Amino acid sequence: MHYVEIIAMLVVVQFLFFGALVGRARGKYGVKAPAVTGHEGFERTYRVQMNTLELMIALLPALFVAARFWPAEWVAGIGAVYLIGRFIYWRAYVVAPASRALGFALSMLPVMVLVLMGLAGAILR
Repeated sequence: MHYVEIIAMLVVVQFLFFGALVGRARGKYGVKAPAVTGHEGFERTYRVQMNTLELMIALLPALFVAARFWPAEWVAGIGAVYLIGRFIYWRAYVVAPASRALGFALSMLPVMVLVLMGLAGAILR
């Protein structure tokens, strides 16, 4: 099974899901495109999507580079932690932004670990 590719596609699906939530929040709170400010509920949902995009740009190449040098199961497992972290981040940020730390940590740490794994693999092998 192609674990790393499955995780990568789930990351994209998650991002698209967050995008759909932004569209729904636009309607719910009356924030017309192209505005990205307005109701706080919309802004929180929008920030989740944008923060996810910011991390996803680093995650995906790190995921694939790390997978060239390390067992796919390990790399995919670390990617799965990222996915779970993003869902925790989303729920926390929408309810109370100050409570987002756990979700952020469970998103950022896997990215950093995968970057280090990719670098280590490229340098040492």
